[in-house]
Amino acid sequence: MVTATGAKRWTGRYGLLNTRYHKAALMVFLFVVVAHWVEHITQAVQIYALGWPRPEAGGVLGLYFPWLVKSEWLHYGFAIAMLVGFVMLRHGFVGRSRTWWNAAMWIQVWHHFEHLLLLLQALSGANLLGAKVPTSIVQLAFPRVELHLFYNAIVFIPMVVAMVHHRRPRPAEAKLMECSCARVPVGAGV
Repeated sequence: MVTATGAKRWTGRYGLLNTRYHKAALMVFLFVVVAHWVEHITQAVQIYALGWPRPEAGGVLGLYFPWLVKSEWLHYGFAIAMLVGFVMLRHGFVGRSRTWWNAAMWIQVWHHFEHLLLLLQALSGANLLGAKVPTSIVQLAFPRVELHLFYNAIVFIPMVVAMVHHRRPRPAEAKLMECSCARVPVGAGV
C-alpha cells in the first residue's frame, strides 16, 4: 500500500515523476498515446482505404484480439490511463507548457466522461436514448470512428504543443522548472 508520503514522493510539484523522472515518464506517456493513434489510424485505413465494414475494422489489435477491441473496458482503460497520466505529470509543466497541458487534460476529462458513459451502458445493458449499442453523447451526432479520431486529435495537439514548449522554455520558465526536460540546461542562455 502506498502511503500519503509515498505518493507525494512520486507525484506533486516536487515528486520524482515531475522532477528527476519527468522526461522518462513523458516519453512513456507519449509512446502509449502514439500507439493508440496507430490503432485509430489503422482502423480508419481499414474502413476508408481498404473498404472493410466498420464492425470488422478494429485496428491492429482487432486483427488478433477482436473480442478485446469490441470491449468497452479496453477503451475506458485507455481513457482513464490518459487522464491519470495528464494529472500525474502536470506538475512538471510551467508557464506556457502548463497552459497547453491543462487544456489537453480538460479535454481528456470530457473524453474520459464519454468513455465512462459507454462503459456504464455496456455493463448495464441500458443504452442512451434507446440506441442499439452503447452510445456517447456526441456520438448521437457523429459516427464513432470519426468522433474518436477527432477526440484524440483535440487532446493530442495541445499535448504536443505543451511538450514542445516544455522542451524549449523561455528563460523565465526555465528557472521555474524542476526537471531536466529542457533541451538547453537551465541558466545556459536559453
